[in-house]
Amino acid sequence: MTIPEPATIKSAAPAIAFGLLGIALVGASVPVTGLLDDYPLFAAQSVRYLIGAAGLFGWLVLRGQRLPKLVPRDLLALGAVATLGMVGFSICVLLAQRHADPGFVTAMVGSAPLVLGILAPLLAGRRPGRWVIGGATLVLVGVVVLSGGGSWQGPGLLLACLAMFGEVSFTLFAVGPIRRLGAIGASAYACLIAAIGAGVVSAVAEGPPAWRLPDATETVALIVLGLLVTSVAFVWWFHCVSRIGADRAAVLIGAMPVAGLVASVCLSAQQLTSAALLGAALVAAGCAVGLRRVGPSRPAHRPRA
Repeated sequence: MTIPEPATIKSAAPAIAFGLLGIALVGASVPVTGLLDDYPLFAAQSVRYLIGAAGLFGWLVLRGQRLPKLVPRDLLALGAVATLGMVGFSICVLLAQRHADPGFVTAMVGSAPLVLGILAPLLAGRRPGRWVIGGATLVLVGVVVLSGGGSWQGPGLLLACLAMFGEVSFTLFAVGPIRRLGAIGASAYACLIAAIGAGVVSAVAEGPPAWRLPDATETVALIVLGLLVTSVAFVWWFHCVSRIGADRAAVLIGAMPVAGLVASVCLSAQQLTSAALLGAALVAAGCAVGLRRVGPSRPAHRPRA
């Protein structure tokens, strides 16, 4: 059963709040991720997502709910979410920053709302909403101003584009599974698939030494990333997508670098500049514009009589 789209921002406010909080958790987790710099990359990804999957499946069991049945089409879609939008995205962001300024990578990922705002409705047989496109464009401008743009060299552009594609894939491929499995079920299965995939890659590329016991700091980081940033944030985000649609929810992705900025300023790792404040204001304005009610959606192609 498809949940009808809310008629107003007021009625959609809880879902929007959940989506915004989920994105903010991911954006603010950058300092936590940095605590795993000395831990093997793919092994860390595998452990993180395994913790997330265990937490979500455990939550379903504690609530006395049946595990949703996974059919082949959901397996394929969630495989794409895990491969491209979770593990692939993280790896591409890390590699891209070796060949491009962090600001450039952030700006490229910041174009995801605009891409989602166009693709999501087209794939659903609807025309992209003008307010959604306008809001996503404002978000993109805000992210560029906030991050300072930046430059790239070598494969930096390609890797940044792949990171943006991964960000888009995370939401786009999850739409169907969310509708059939629910936000918790889709998140749990995606985490399990990502954990298995990253574990296989780690065994091949990093070898047995990668699977060492984390120290105390790394353990805390893995638990926080697995339970809070993965389990909670993913469920909140997928709930938001299920309520207001992928295209509208996409404008909230712009809050990710804003949350990262706030976390960095609070930790005295970065100074608050006028450009950063202007960028954050543009992102906020873009979210407000993109979430505006514009009436019922129209089909992308009008059928002939």
